[in-house]
Amino acid sequence: MTALRYVSIGLMAMMLLGCAAQQGQSVAERRSAVMTMQQEVLQQLYAEKPSVKSQIRDAVGYAVFDSANVNLILASFGGGYGVVKNNRSGAVTYMKMAEAGLGFGAGVKDFRLVMVFHEAAALSRFIEHGWAFGAQADAAAKAGDKGAAAGGEATVDNITVYQLTQSGIALQATIKGTKFWVDDELN
Repeated sequence: MTALRYVSIGLMAMMLLGCAAQQGQSVAERRSAVMTMQQEVLQQLYAEKPSVKSQIRDAVGYAVFDSANVNLILASFGGGYGVVKNNRSGAVTYMKMAEAGLGFGAGVKDFRLVMVFHEAAALSRFIEHGWAFGAQADAAAKAGDKGAAAGGEATVDNITVYQLTQSGIALQATIKGTKFWVDDELN
């Protein structure tokens, strides 16, 4: 791979992470932006899948993340931020995320993740360790309400994960690792 390709990948990854950056300057403004994003994503998910509202209400907890992803032929990079809510204690934990992977594909995608935790141990593991590793295959060509995206829903380790594509164009099949970690600045 030429140096120009590495520079291009790095620049696109930085732009991607910039797109997924939290809004606002102060800690209070950033927390508010995260909570606004959470409510907007949940409303969108409830409109698309009404049964999820009771699933989240009855769950031990849930997480909502705003993320973006770039895939350039063999490499995939992404990043974002979000919040975890423990329904039992009411505790809120602000978190960050980053992902990298290998596989075939091309595109840029802005998406949201909602994770529903069905067991306290799964919720604790997620906040304390935050790793997720898996395979992803998706197709997206969407801008606002126009276009379509095939994302998905999966249940692993007593966590149900929903993906909502906001915008982007992507066709990819990757093996990737995603790291979620506590945002020390916002907690």
